[in-house]
Amino acid sequence: MTDQSIPQARTQAEAVAAPDTPDEGAAGSPATGGLSRRRLLGTAGATGLVLGAAGGAAGYAARPAGATPLSSLGSGKVMFHGKHQPGIVQRIQARGHLVAFDLAAGAGRKEAAALLRRWSETARRLMAGEGARQDDTGVALDAGPSSLTITFGLGHSFFACTGLEKQRPVALDPLPEFSSDRLDRARSNGDLWVQIGADDALVAFHALRAIQKDAGRAARVRWQMNGFNRSPGATAHPMTARNLMGQVDGTRNPKPSDADFDRRIFVPESGSRNPAWMANGSYAVVRRIRMLLDDWEQLSVKEQEHVIGRRKADGAPLTGGTETTEMDLEKTDRAGNLVVPLDAHARITRPDQNGGAAILRRPFSYHDGIDADGVPDAGLLFICWQADPLRGFVPLQRKLDRGDALSRYIRHEASGLFAVPGGAAEGEYVGQRLLEG
Repeated sequence: MTDQSIPQARTQAEAVAAPDTPDEGAAGSPATGGLSRRRLLGTAGATGLVLGAAGGAAGYAARPAGATPLSSLGSGKVMFHGKHQPGIVQRIQARGHLVAFDLAAGAGRKEAAALLRRWSETARRLMAGEGARQDDTGVALDAGPSSLTITFGLGHSFFACTGLEKQRPVALDPLPEFSSDRLDRARSNGDLWVQIGADDALVAFHALRAIQKDAGRAARVRWQMNGFNRSPGATAHPMTARNLMGQVDGTRNPKPSDADFDRRIFVPESGSRNPAWMANGSYAVVRRIRMLLDDWEQLSVKEQEHVIGRRKADGAPLTGGTETTEMDLEKTDRAGNLVVPLDAHARITRPDQNGGAAILRRPFSYHDGIDADGVPDAGLLFICWQADPLRGFVPLQRKLDRGDALSRYIRHEASGLFAVPGGAAEGEYVGQRLLEG
């Protein structure tokens, strides 16, 4: 967790402020009813499914007269093809699934290429509001795209499995160990990683099921995690989201409008120590961070604010102003004590306190029930993006390891690092330049 938190490149506040505007990459306006996964019963001929008792009639029935059009929430649409993969700069969605796969024994480069080709086609279709190519489950028949994004990454072990060790980026070397790590190896890493996000739970699950079915015999699930965020439009006015500790989370996240955003987040097309196939890609660090909520909630609000360095009510720095007011790190109280403590989370994670290190955070909260001791298994599915984890996540986490007040209330339980290739052009699949280069 860092103060650059809940990673909306386009913030949720911006999405709520303009609820009738489709997501970046939309092909039309919700007012036209043109952006739906399947308009109330879909579009004729969109898939090869057989519905009802008509016996052999392909596609979906025409939308009935007088049917209620999809809301702006359901009609949000993100394009699959592009310079970068989807699911990085788009605003955070309300529902998410993270799933890692290991290639099956004996599967190699050829099988990996075929799998990524299948996955890319499925992602393109589902994000465009169409059904899966084969054996669509029908889970999301009456839903729009709901800002669905599907993102693919490659783990360190993927390259040995496919005989491509010479093409493995140096930046994909394993992360160092940190003192707060209590990692479950079975829920960490993996050959392949898939991130799914959508503003509707059924749309997100439908995509997860399609991706799992597409894996077939080529790969098996290593681990899978489910997350959520506040739904767009759920608050009375636009605001930054809160995490499960109740803190406003996401104030200082980098924005695409920042002059150095691309340099910090994406691998350049040239002049990089990365292989050419990683141009316009990024690196995703994935951490399952359990929040020790019972301990946290025993603190007074004032104590919580000193741990974070911001007011709980509105996210403003303890030194005054509003959420976006610059924090005065030198300000002291009447007794001469720093208003923002030296070990406050918001102080430690500032880029100007870490040699300029910055990450784009795009996490989901999670809650997996109550354990045998009556303690909630809840926290953050932390996902951060950067052009180089050795210049982004690693220095920040090392700094946090040395004295972050928040570290007493969280525990890192799973971890992964994945190379996420650049976006696929029309007619390409993700990773094609690596696997066929």
